[in-house]
Amino acid sequence: MDFSDALNNFKMYLENYDVNNWMIAQKIRHTYGVIAMSKYIAEQLKLSVEDIYLAKIIALLHDIGRFEQAREYSSYNDCQNIDHAQLAVMILKKNDFIRKFNQNKAYDNTIIKAILNHNKLKIDDDLSDKELLHAKIIRDADKLDNFRILIKEDFKAISNYTQEELENSLISKEVYNQIEKGQTIDYSTMKTPLDFWLSGVAYIFDINFDITLEYIKEKDLINKIIDRIDYQKPITQKQMSEIKKLIRIQKV
Repeated sequence: MDFSDALNNFKMYLENYDVNNWMIAQKIRHTYGVIAMSKYIAEQLKLSVEDIYLAKIIALLHDIGRFEQAREYSSYNDCQNIDHAQLAVMILKKNDFIRKFNQNKAYDNTIIKAILNHNKLKIDDDLSDKELLHAKIIRDADKLDNFRILIKEDFKAISNYTQEELENSLISKEVYNQIEKGQTIDYSTMKTPLDFWLSGVAYIFDINFDITLEYIKEKDLINKIIDRIDYQKPITQKQMSEIKKLIRIQKV
């Protein structure tokens, strides 16, 4: 179980893409961020060496479909082109490409199932205990790094909206209602720039481990995301204030 070999093969795979393209560069940063968060969660859960290794491998591969998606479609909108998790699995299965990253075939199902479930609205019901554990780890780790992205990276690169568009946007009734109910956002209901922004905030409603919530609270991630935007509409200012209170009561 040598993660360094898998990492080197991942770097070789990236040679097929323009790493100076912002879309590719962003997903490379994201991948490494998710690896770090997966390792953190697995270690905090005091998992075995095997499961820590698996958590890192899954993190390494969870978005491998994004690079081909960026090249083919110049977009990361799964609803408009292709589900990037399914694309990742197709890439890994083609010509047994997964062997470049994992020599033990006994791990394949856990890796594949975790990747397929990392971006779903809800985890599948038919997973084994090990598959469910790793699906939960990658979902939490993915969200933690997405919080980092929302706090630190360029608005246009994150959302395809300018800062001004986000600041002057309204929240749709459908999305606000989902937030009020403590639900993650159904992407098909998003209509406005702030709907997109709130879809990231609403990740807080789908956290699996207490240690992940403790990390979010310690780093004050949700408030940092919400406060990054200077909301211009009085109604939006009021709604965001209510959302902060709601999230503080329900989760952190």
